[in-house]
Amino acid sequence: MLFCFCKTDLYEHLDYFSNDQKMDKFSMHEFQVHEGDIIYLFSDGFADQFGGPDGKKFKYSPFKKLLLENSHKPIFEQKEILDKTFNDWKGDQEQIDDVVVLGFKI
Repeated sequence: MLFCFCKTDLYEHLDYFSNDQKMDKFSMHEFQVHEGDIIYLFSDGFADQFGGPDGKKFKYSPFKKLLLENSHKPIFEQKEILDKTFNDWKGDQEQIDDVVVLGFKI
């Protein structure tokens, strides 16, 4: 699989995690995928959303954990879990950004 991206992070189910690596120019990344692998692509909106008991950002580490803990579930159930988690976290706070999460299984 070949990805080209700029100023973002790439997570591949369990195997690859770019720890807040930021790029100023587009770069190509190639990696092997296998049947059953799950790829998640997402905007920064979920992790950057303010909420919770202290009104802080959700952040990437809990977001990654949420994806990995639920990756074995059917995709529609994952969507419901993400929706509920986001809305519970956001609470009465205003949504500050777009939220895009795309998951697909090879």
